[in-house]
Amino acid sequence: MHLTATNIGKRFNREWIFRGVNHCFTAGNAYAITGPNGSGKSTLLQVLAGATMQSEGAVTATVNGQSVPADKLFLHLAIAAPYLELIEEMTAMEFLQFHTHFKPLSISLNEALDKVGLAGAAQKQIRYFS
Repeated sequence: MHLTATNIGKRFNREWIFRGVNHCFTAGNAYAITGPNGSGKSTLLQVLAGATMQSEGAVTATVNGQSVPADKLFLHLAIAAPYLELIEEMTAMEFLQFHTHFKPLSISLNEALDKVGLAGAAQKQIRYFS
C-alpha cells in the first residue's frame, strides 16, 4: 500500500490545524508523527485514514497497484487511539461482531481473539478486562 498526502491541510472554522503536508507513506515502514498536545497529530491521522476530510489538498492511495477511492480508505486502514470509547457491557465477541459491520476482518472472529490471546475470554464483558 502507498498512501500519498499532497499539500493537505485541515482547518476548523478559520483556524488551520495543519497545512501544506506532503508525504508518501509505504506499507512495511514505520513512521513517527510528533508534536505537542493540540498540534494536529490525531487530526492528521484521521485525514490520512479517510475518517475526516481534509480542507485542502489530496490524499491518494494504491493497494496492490489499484487506486483506492478516498471513501473506501477505511477498508484498508485502521486507527488505534487511546481516546476511543468502548461499550463495556459488550463481550469481546460482541465487540468484534459489531465492528465487522463497519470494517470486515480478513480472518474469523475466533482467529482474531486467538491472535490476541483472548480466545478463552470471548464471552467476557469488556469491563472485566484489565
